[in-house]
Amino acid sequence: MGFVIWLLAAVSYVVGVVVLVAIVRRLLGVRVSFLRSAVAAVVALLIARPLLDSLVDEPVVTEEAPSGAATTEVLLYLALLTVFAFVVAMVLLVIAEVLVPDGSVPGPLDLWRSWRARLGRSGRYVEILRIATRHGLARFLRGRRHLALGTSAERRELARALRRALEDGGVTFVKLGQQLSTRHDLLPAEFTAELAQLQDGAAPIPWEEVRGQIRRETGRDPEELFADVEPTPLASASIGQVHAARLRTGERVVVKVQRPEIARDVDRDLDIVSRLAATLDARTDWARALGVRELAAGFAAALREELDFRIERDNMIGVAAGLADGNGGHIRVPVPVAPLSGSQVLVMERLDGVPLGAAQHVLARLGEQERRRIADTLLQTVVDQLLQTGIFHVDLHPGNVLVGAEGSLGMLDLGSVGRLGAKTRRAMSQFLAAIGTGDSMAATDALLELVERPEAVDERGLEQALGVLILRFTAGGGVDGAAAFTSLFGLINDFRLGVPPEVAAVFRAMATLEGTLRAIDPGYDLVTEAKAMGRKRVTAMLGPTHLKDTMEQELGALLPILRRLPHRVDRIADAVEHGRLSANVRLFADARDRRIVTNLVHRTLLTVLAATAGMMSVVLFTIKGGPMVTAETSLFTVLGTSLFLVSVVLVLRVLIIVLRREEP
Repeated sequence: MGFVIWLLAAVSYVVGVVVLVAIVRRLLGVRVSFLRSAVAAVVALLIARPLLDSLVDEPVVTEEAPSGAATTEVLLYLALLTVFAFVVAMVLLVIAEVLVPDGSVPGPLDLWRSWRARLGRSGRYVEILRIATRHGLARFLRGRRHLALGTSAERRELARALRRALEDGGVTFVKLGQQLSTRHDLLPAEFTAELAQLQDGAAPIPWEEVRGQIRRETGRDPEELFADVEPTPLASASIGQVHAARLRTGERVVVKVQRPEIARDVDRDLDIVSRLAATLDARTDWARALGVRELAAGFAAALREELDFRIERDNMIGVAAGLADGNGGHIRVPVPVAPLSGSQVLVMERLDGVPLGAAQHVLARLGEQERRRIADTLLQTVVDQLLQTGIFHVDLHPGNVLVGAEGSLGMLDLGSVGRLGAKTRRAMSQFLAAIGTGDSMAATDALLELVERPEAVDERGLEQALGVLILRFTAGGGVDGAAAFTSLFGLINDFRLGVPPEVAAVFRAMATLEGTLRAIDPGYDLVTEAKAMGRKRVTAMLGPTHLKDTMEQELGALLPILRRLPHRVDRIADAVEHGRLSANVRLFADARDRRIVTNLVHRTLLTVLAATAGMMSVVLFTIKGGPMVTAETSLFTVLGTSLFLVSVVLVLRVLIIVLRREEP
């Protein structure tokens, strides 16, 4: 019997805590974690009665007291105790919000997961710090200014140390360095030149591990899927390796297999990169100026895409569809074998040829004129991808270009591609056309459409600076494309213009493409050829066919407006004639404006009500006499106490809204 009573008491206590939590969270009017509210409720239930008894006497029921008066006094005490418990819980929550804001301390489950993850990262942290220290980079993590980097030679030495440290760090850091090597807008030329030498190579993994990966991904052994497959890889990189194979139908293919456990290692390293970026952003000025947190987030998204071979499969299909219309079959991408491909295994057509970096003997046989034609075709294809199809190869370095015996080209490794919307493609086309004609005003307008402009821009100064830049790099003669891109990025930084990730990918692709074009034709001038293409694009836009298509598109868009225009003009004229023309301006038409005003009114109203209730309670406490509820308590005292509690609740609600900075 005693156990049953104890169980019922425990259940009633738990129910009381839950009810108290629900009412307190409702009275506060803001989101408070259930755990924090439950702790406050338990503490309030434990201390509410002793605190109340220290302020007022607990009613004592005696045999001489009238039963009605005793019952009323007990009910008033219980009501006061209940409300007092609510007030104590709310006060505790407000104090907790002042000392430790909600969300600033993780919960028990999050804390346990955090400690497990931290223990898992600790060994990697030590390894990274050891690598940084070995290459002399640890001193740059302290946030101090380093005056020893004022000369080009000193910057080259630091860049060399950084490259070696990234190579020792593994796949994630090698990929990070490769991406940074194309960000001429962020890093000095010494760093981009050194980081461009990073090699994405790795020792091959044993064939048995490759077989296991294929079996896990497809559910079958390689011998069941292919007529034959070469155990020796054609190439081995940090993410995966490639094996030659032949389908049972006879087609020659290559099988790209992801390294086992690479996704887990990359996730761990990306978490470390993100945390290091956050630390550098908090402690150093140069990291905040470069926007390292945004860089880390963009890099993580791109690398995770590269780990999913299904994305590369879809990229190949999209790029192939764009190439089918324009280059006469001179440039191809492998056709994926979709039924045999998955997230970690990619089967694709095997293209004939050798990588561009090792194809000098093939190019030498083709002759100078043919090499120039191949380079023109590649540049025209990339420009068409940028301005027409909107999907383009971001990292078209010589290792990702295959050269056939007849001079045909193949694009490889489409795990990372860029995508441009119609508006960006149109602005990019206008920018290229303006460079081709030397129109600095049109180039400025197009550039401002491409970048993220701040609130105030010196457009006149930007136009003059851009005009000087166009004259400098399009005046004729051999032009260094890398210098042109560096100068353009310097101009963007000088005028505090932000570069969106998709636009940065365009500049990265063009900067990488220049090295590839010069590997095909050492004398190729990317800037001059791009300018010529811009002039051709302007000429084509002024041609009869293009003008006709443009007029049809514009008229198609204007036709519905033109149809409604006479009727609307007639209605306006009729309203003017009869004096009914008026302008209707809706104040606070925007929902955000209405929400701001509503919140201000609500908070002001809560404050006024709290002050009014408090003053009324003080007045009622000062009134002597009046109707008696019990032998010692008057009705005015009960009303004053109630209004005082209402005032306290409203004040606490306003306080927690202000402290949390949330909408009520």
